[in-house]
Amino acid sequence: MSIICGIPLIECVYCLACARWAWKRCLHTAGHDSEDWGLASAEEFEPVPRLCRYILAVYEDDLRNPLWAPPEGYGINPEWVVVKRTYKDIRGHAPPYMVYLDHDHSDIVLAFRGLNMAKESDYAVLLDNKLGKKKFDGGYVHNGLFRSAVWVLEKESNLLGDLVEKYPEYTLTFTGHSLGSGVAALMTMVAVQNPEKLKNIERKRVRGYAIAPARSVSLNLAVRYADVINSVVLQDDFLPRTATPLEDIFKSLLCLPCILCLRCMRDTCISEERMLKDPRRLYAPGRLYHIVERKRFRCGRFPPVVRTAVPVDGRFEHIVLSCNATSDHAIIWIEKEAKRALELMREEDDIMEIPVQQKMERQETLAKEHKQEHKAALQRAVTLSVPHALSSFDYGTFEDHEDESAHSDGSFPDSTPENSSKKSKKKETWDELIARLFDRDESGHLIPKNITK
Repeated sequence: MSIICGIPLIECVYCLACARWAWKRCLHTAGHDSEDWGLASAEEFEPVPRLCRYILAVYEDDLRNPLWAPPEGYGINPEWVVVKRTYKDIRGHAPPYMVYLDHDHSDIVLAFRGLNMAKESDYAVLLDNKLGKKKFDGGYVHNGLFRSAVWVLEKESNLLGDLVEKYPEYTLTFTGHSLGSGVAALMTMVAVQNPEKLKNIERKRVRGYAIAPARSVSLNLAVRYADVINSVVLQDDFLPRTATPLEDIFKSLLCLPCILCLRCMRDTCISEERMLKDPRRLYAPGRLYHIVERKRFRCGRFPPVVRTAVPVDGRFEHIVLSCNATSDHAIIWIEKEAKRALELMREEDDIMEIPVQQKMERQETLAKEHKQEHKAALQRAVTLSVPHALSSFDYGTFEDHEDESAHSDGSFPDSTPENSSKKSKKKETWDELIARLFDRDESGHLIPKNITK
C-alpha cells in the first residue's frame, strides 16, 4: 500500500498527457490542414503557374535573356511589359514590381517580387508592424504592407486606370510572392474599396493572387474578401502558418527552425476560441489553394493534388514540423509544382473527354459554388462570433441580391448587434486614407507618417 501511495499519480497522468500532445503535434502534417477541402479544377487553378512566371520576371534584369528559363508555354513577351519598377524607382516604399499586359489571357497584371534579403528597405516594410495595428474596413491589416499597397496604388492609379478603360474586357490582377504577396492582397482590397481610383472598375474585374502569402489581414477581412483574393500555399510552407510577428522571425533567421518549433508548441496551447476572438490576429487572405504532394511516413514527392476552400476555423493555424517548411516557400518550387498539378488536372479532363460546351457549363457551375461557399463562410464567421465578421461596406460582394439569405447591405439575418451598429459608419475616402498614412514633402512626394527624413 505504501508503494502505491508513493507513486506520483498526478505527475504521471500529466506526463502522459504531455507526451500524447507532443506526439500528435509531431505527427501533424500539411495534409491535415486541408483534408476536408474540395479539389480544385483546372479552370480555377489555371492562372497560378503563369502568375508565378510573371513574378519571376520581376527578378530579371534582361527579360529577353532570362536567368530562369521559363517552361514551354509559360514565357512572357517583353513587348507587353508596360512598366517595370526597380528599387531605384520606388525608393524603399514597396518591393519592385512590373505591370504586364497579357493579351493572350485578357489580363492586366501587376506583379510584385518577394523579399530581397540584401535590401534594408524590404525589411523596413516587413517589420513595420506589431500584431495588426492598422485598421481598414472594419478589420486589422499589416501596417507596412498596407502602407506599401496604398503608395503603389497612388503612384500607378493613372496608368492602371487608363489600361482598365482602354481594355474593358480585361481583368485586373494583383499578384506577388512572400513579401509581395501581402502587398498584392492588400492592394486588391484597397482597389475594391476605392474603385474611383481605377476609373470605377467593377469588383468582379479585380483579382488578387497571393503566392506563399504572409499573414496580413484579420480573420473577418480574410473571409469577406475571399471572392476576389486567392492564396496559394505549397505543402509545408511556414509563412502562411505562423502568427509569429514577422519582425521576430526575420530578426532571427539563423535560428528560424528553433523559433518555428517553439512557436508551434506555444500556438497549440492556445484555444481555437481564443484565436477566433482575437480581432488583431492576422491570417493568410481570401480563398486558399493548398498544393499537397507529400504524405506522412512516405519519402519523396507524389503527384500534387490541389485542394481549395474558404475556411474560417482551422485556417492554417498550426506550423508543420517539417524539414521542407522553408524550401516549400521558394517561388521556383511553387511554380514547378503548380504547373505539374495543372497538367495532371488537364490530363484527367482529357481522359474523361469532356466536351468544350460542358467545360463552359462547368465553369459557370464552379462560379456559383464558389459564391455559395463564400456566403457559407461569412455565415459561419457570424456563428463563431468572429469580431466584425460582416460590415455594411460589403456592397457589391454578391450580385444575386434577391437571395433571401442575405440582405441588400451584405449582412445576414443572424448578424450581431455589434456588426449592425456599424451600418451608419461613413466609408473612408481616398484622400482621408492618404492623410492617415502619409505626409507630403515640399515636392508633393508621399512620406510615411512617424518616419523622419
